[in-house]
Amino acid sequence: MGLSLLATLFGLGWLVLILGVLIWEGFNGISVAVFTEMTPPPGSAGGLLNPIAGSLILTVLAVAIGTPIGILAGTYMAEYGRHDRLTTVVRFVNDILLSAPSIVVGLFVYEVMVAPMGHFSGLAGAVALAVIVIPVVVRTTEDMLLLVPNPLREAATALGMPRAVVIRRVCYRAASAGMLTGVLLAIARISGETAPLLFTALNNQFWSLDLDAPMSSLPVVIFQFALSPYSDWQKLAWTGALIITFTVLALSIIARALAAPRKAS
Repeated sequence: MGLSLLATLFGLGWLVLILGVLIWEGFNGISVAVFTEMTPPPGSAGGLLNPIAGSLILTVLAVAIGTPIGILAGTYMAEYGRHDRLTTVVRFVNDILLSAPSIVVGLFVYEVMVAPMGHFSGLAGAVALAVIVIPVVVRTTEDMLLLVPNPLREAATALGMPRAVVIRRVCYRAASAGMLTGVLLAIARISGETAPLLFTALNNQFWSLDLDAPMSSLPVVIFQFALSPYSDWQKLAWTGALIITFTVLALSIIARALAAPRKAS
């Protein structure tokens, strides 16, 4: 117990240290201008409006693409093909994708989308992030559906409900909290991804909502500003990192609050 407590304190200590430094360095840069002004040239005042908007667009589009595919694949693996050889192969490939470096995903999407199109684009960035979303959602969906007791399925089937209706009305409802957590884990995973976007969406110093053109994003701007020798850019990089971190934490808290009544019922 003593060793377990020390290990827990050691792990939490690093987390508290990281969050403390992030708040110390980034909180001073929080202002209205950060959310209302574009990224500035060196030595000028500015904000992070265009990368914030770009990150929101890329994340929403990636989740919209990857979540349905992941849920359907996880549903097949848990409900229809639980004992099939295909499920074993899909699970193995999914585990490889789950642990694959994100830069490999970026290079893949670069070859299949950016190179044929001849230019970087926000759509390619969203597809790259969606490829990262899919294995996370597949794994959590399968695991949560496997935890649903079989007597629930059998009782619903005994009432004459078709298998698809049993899955939708019984299994999905029972596993909804875990599936929602999986989607949030996927959002947390892609929120700070930089490498795939460097090969796909690249960056844009100006306001742009065109998915067929390079699009700005917070991770890429943080990467570029943090490596720059300009103190004002470095300050914005810390502020952007703080925004991403607290956005992910807020999503986690909201998900737990929404899942609590369902668990109680």
